[in-house]
Formats: sequence, C-alpha cells, structure tokens
Amino acid sequence: MHRARFAITAVFALNGSLFATFSARLPAIQERTGISEGQLGLALLCAMIGLLSVQLVAGALVSRFGSRPVVLGGALGYALGLMPVALSTSFGALAASMFLIGVASGPLDVAMNVHGLTIERRIERPILSGLHAAFSFGALAGAAAGGLVADAGVGVVSHFAVVAAAGATLALVLRALLLPPGADAAPEGPRFARPTRALALVGVFAICAVLAEGAVSNWSAVYLEGEVGAGEGTAAASLAAFSLGMGIGRLTGDRLSALLGTVRLARGGASLAAVAIGIALLADSPLIAIAGFALAGVGLAALFPLALRAAAERGDSAGPAVAAVSAMAYVGFIAGPPAIGGLAELVGLRAALALVVACLAAAAVLADAVRTPAAARSR
Repeated sequence: MHRARFAITAVFALNGSLFATFSARLPAIQERTGISEGQLGLALLCAMIGLLSVQLVAGALVSRFGSRPVVLGGALGYALGLMPVALSTSFGALAASMFLIGVASGPLDVAMNVHGLTIERRIERPILSGLHAAFSFGALAGAAAGGLVADAGVGVVSHFAVVAAAGATLALVLRALLLPPGADAAPEGPRFARPTRALALVGVFAICAVLAEGAVSNWSAVYLEGEVGAGEGTAAASLAAFSLGMGIGRLTGDRLSALLGTVRLARGGASLAAVAIGIALLADSPLIAIAGFALAGVGLAALFPLALRAAAERGDSAGPAVAAVSAMAYVGFIAGPPAIGGLAELVGLRAALALVVACLAAAAVLADAVRTPAAARSR
C-alpha cells in the first residue's frame, strides 16, 4: 500500500508539473503561433472544453476498467500531448492541440482522485488533501523550471520534448506501483452517477469553492495593481502568496479532517477564506491584501478534496460520482472569472470580487453536504 500511495502522489505531482510547464511557456507559444491575446484565451478555453467533454465518460471508464489504466492513459496522453502544442504555428493548430490536452487531462483528473480515494479507504485515514498538495508543489516546480529554461533561451519545442519524454517514462514506471485495476473497478455498477439531491448539494459546494479559487487566481494581481495601487511585481506576489497558502493548507488538510471532521473543516475553511478575502477587499495596503489572499488560500485548500471524497461516498460507484462533481466544479472554474470581469464593468472590481465572498459564505452554509460516514462516526 505504501508503494501505491507513493505512486499516486507522484502522479498528482506529475499532473501539476505538466500543467505548469505549458502555462509557463505561453508567451513563447503565443510568439511562435503569432496569435493575439484574445486568440490565446480562446485556445485555452478549448482545453477546458476538451476536459469537460470527457469528464463523465472518464467516470464510466474508471467504473468499467478501474482507475489504474485510466491514470496511465491520461498521463501518457497529457505528457505526449505537449508536443503538438509546442509544434503549433497557427491558431487553428494550437486550439486543436489544446482541446486534445483537455481530453487527456480530464480522465487523468478523475482517475487519479478515485485511485487516491481507494487507497484512503484501505488505509482508513484521509490522504486526498495531501495528494492535492503534491499537485500544487508539482505545479510550482514545473513553473520554476519553465522560467529558468525560458531565461536560458531554450526553445519551446526542445523544452516540451524533454518534459514529454520524462513524463511518459515516469507514467510507465509508476504504473507498476499503483493498485491493480480490480481494486476500484465496478464492471456491473452504473456508468454514470445517479442525479440525487445529496450529490447535487456536493456539486454546488464544489462549484462555490472552485469558483473562488479561479476568481482569486485570475483577478488578485489585477485587483492589487488597479484598486490598491501596487506595482506590477508586488501585484504578482498576490498569486504566489495565494498558491503557497493553498499548498501549505493542503499539507495539513488530511490531519485537520481527521481531527475536526469533514463538516467542521469545510465550514471553517470556507469561513476563513471568506473573511480573508473580505480583508483583502477592504485593504488599502498591498501587504495586507497579499496577506489576505494568502490566508484565503489556506482556507480554500481542503474544500475541493473534501467535495470529491463526499462525492465518492454519495455515489453508487466512485468513478462516475467523482466525475460528476468534478465536472460541476470545473464549470464554476470556467464561468467564475468571466462573471467577475463582467460584473466589474458595472460596479468596479472591488465590489465584483465581493461575489467570491458570497460564494464562500454559501459554501459554509452547505458544509453539511460533505459529511461522510467516517466523519459522522468521529463526531
């Protein structure tokens, strides 16, 4: 079991690293393709469309074949899919390549979470928050490496070729360490999650949490520069602080879940994040605003992992249920930042970001939705 836990932790870190690798080289990709910022945004949207288009199918695949083969296929597709992105020289080629990236990362996202939850049940203690911390720190490592490689003048094709080869090799090595397909396959079970009220409430909780993550990630630096008067470098530090807070929060999330129970942790985390973002929105000092966003990262850290665990408990089969809640959450992630932008046109960015506080207050109210049987026994 220790080998499987190590392997799935490495898979989460690999996923984060691959995500940050192409994110860090977006300027080079934009230059190579000669596209505008608007076209680049549309290409990135194609990745999210690809991801959402396969989320529910991914749940059915996990239910039928088990999470291990879907983890392997998704990781290989994601790693090798970097090459078409790097080789793109037009908007059409880049959009198609990004769609394929989303199609590969969607099944990986669902399967790795189901695999982690399967290990969690076997060892009878929570580990999912720690796995998401591995994703965060993998992304940090990928972004740092991407920046260093870019500063050294290495071309995006050479960079991505090395990362693709290393990622595919690592995925093949880790496959042997993961649990066998039969550990979580349910061939006779449902292929899609039954739309129950309990599962829908978990989904709404996840939407609120992930919408807040996306809004802070996309708008915190803009807010600091435009509303608080911070310089560009100081404004960029808000996202780094938020990401670091989330990484640290996820490292402690499993222990807090066992200590406090899932409901108390969900309610406390959502409330902390709401208050912290409220402080950032009232701040006149960049340092206070940055501290607020960092604290918001700590509060938000455990919410999405708690929602995925609750989904697995609510569904007839873990794969389809996790896929359904994950798909709902990503809708929030996609829709949230544009909604904030549109609202900001009407009332200003500071007031528009109050929508995030309202969403987190709703998540705190909905905290009972993520109660699990294990949590109930601990209370």
